[in-house]
Amino acid sequence: MILSFHPLFEADENIICAGRDPDPQDLAMIRAADAVILPQGCRQSLYEMARNNCEHVFPNYGARFQYPGKIGQIKLFRETKIPHPKTEIFQKVDSFRQQYGRKPRRLPFQLPCVFKLNWGGEGDTVYLIQSFEMLQERLQQSESFERSGQFGFLLQEYIPNRNRTLRVVIIGQCFKSYWRIQETSDSFLANLSKGAVLNFESDADLQIKAIGSIANFSKKTGIDLAGVDVIFSTEKRRKTPYLLEINYFFGRNGLGGSEAYYRILRHEINSWLERIGLRYETKEKHPSVRL
Repeated sequence: MILSFHPLFEADENIICAGRDPDPQDLAMIRAADAVILPQGCRQSLYEMARNNCEHVFPNYGARFQYPGKIGQIKLFRETKIPHPKTEIFQKVDSFRQQYGRKPRRLPFQLPCVFKLNWGGEGDTVYLIQSFEMLQERLQQSESFERSGQFGFLLQEYIPNRNRTLRVVIIGQCFKSYWRIQETSDSFLANLSKGAVLNFESDADLQIKAIGSIANFSKKTGIDLAGVDVIFSTEKRRKTPYLLEINYFFGRNGLGGSEAYYRILRHEINSWLERIGLRYETKEKHPSVRL
């Protein structure tokens, strides 16, 4: 029996668990299932219940909950030895001040550098630091967040990249990539919400290189549903893909919209079920890079 908690994937049994933790009836259904399909907005309680009581679960959110936030992702990058910008992690502002003083005049990286709070998406908590005065403002902001119970930030080297990032989306064994390019000088953030535009054709060789790196990362971590942001330095001859962040919730414009995304997702779930010997369904064709 295949059990789906995903509202847009119909299986033998279907449960909606949105906005609540799983209950004993959910547990009984999970224990009776041969495979469980979880929603993208899955709570940790539901994921752990499924993983602990069913052999086959999609997607694999182990890394998402074991390495939470931007700090957790840097720890994951380090453990898997995947290239990423040089980064220093700080759980609290006090730990930064103990190392660099209350009025720092030195940093682990030369200015400009990047300041990221441990949470947030669409670039809302990412800042380019061009002076020590700007850094002080961000430290004061972090202290105010700490008073409300939100902790953690990181400093990261700034890698010149012509204000563009490559998004590589992992959906099962399907990898799709596209550039997000910031064409204005008002923001260094290449997020669509900040005015960036999509580009699918540029530097196909770099896209292929990034997909290969992300595919290797996916094998190491088990991540099979996420959007990973990658940059390439414009100052280095060797074009190494550097991982920036993992987005377990990601926009769908670059995939052709929600309908196209769900078409790919259903295709990949059915492919996964076929690989574990549970079900075969006629697969819809879609453009993708498969490895």
